[in-house]
Amino acid sequence: MFRNKLLCSFTFIIFTSLFFSNAISAATHTIKKGEELDEIAERYNTSVYTLLELNELEDEEQSVAGYVLKLPDHIENKQKKVEEKKEKLDDFEVVKTMTVEASAFTASCKGCSGKTASGINLKKNPDVKLIAVDPKIIPLGTKVWVEGYGIAVAGDTGGSIKGSKIDVFVKSKKTALNWGRKKVEIKILK
Repeated sequence: MFRNKLLCSFTFIIFTSLFFSNAISAATHTIKKGEELDEIAERYNTSVYTLLELNELEDEEQSVAGYVLKLPDHIENKQKKVEEKKEKLDDFEVVKTMTVEASAFTASCKGCSGKTASGINLKKNPDVKLIAVDPKIIPLGTKVWVEGYGIAVAGDTGGSIKGSKIDVFVKSKKTALNWGRKKVEIKILK
């Protein structure tokens, strides 16, 4: 009887060791400047707690830019499938597709300086394709395809541009009013 219990315990230990050693995968994510652990967890369909535990971190403060996070095993399997089916747009790879609420803005307004958060002078470059973004969602400098607008650079921020909202730059106030506010699909490009 004791021998059977010992054998069962030993089998359980070996099984759980094998199971948990396989849970640690080769899939990783390098944290970028401004990236939050909850955003990363959401992107990979896991929890902050799982990421902290898997990486032996005590709290989110330890996960800083440049830190290479280990991801759960199911992430590696998903990544392999995604790598096989990478979407292309022109010469760019589509990294992510989202639906956002889009409005339009112009530099041709009373009190507008025409200077963007990234330093672009819109009055001197009226033909530039540029969008205002929440840099926590889309980092400045990112190339983005916007439905009904084309490929643009994330080059500005705005007080009301938070979360999944963008503002597309257009030449005139009339064009901005015609654009209105609408849901559009965007593709983050690499």
